[in-house]
Amino acid sequence: MAKEAGLNVLGTALEECSMDPLTGFWRDGCCHTGPEDLGRHTVCAVMTDEFLAMSKYLGNDLSTPRPEFGFAGLKAGDQWCLCAGRFLQAHDEGAAPRLRLAATHLRTLDIVPMAVLLEYALDAPATE
Repeated sequence: MAKEAGLNVLGTALEECSMDPLTGFWRDGCCHTGPEDLGRHTVCAVMTDEFLAMSKYLGNDLSTPRPEFGFAGLKAGDQWCLCAGRFLQAHDEGAAPRLRLAATHLRTLDIVPMAVLLEYALDAPATE
């Protein structure tokens, strides 16, 4: 599997998103992407009850434990590498979670405009 260079949307080294729960397309704790990652799991988001309910309603239940896959289920406050398209959909529906720009992969910008990411950023750069 080929991971792309680990740059974030700020143009610096991609930071870890979460080791507990272990996230990322390659389950390495980072929101890396590559040709195999068709869903582009690149947005390091902080889960909310509202987002988890929306995701479950749309058919991607992230909150129910699936021990057969080693998945404990997510809860509000957990950080998780979301698909960029799902994040944009959640934004359009008014249910997008907060996110960490430093742990969100640069390729996210192919799908989600930087202005939208900045609306939800917990680590937005200071402006003068």
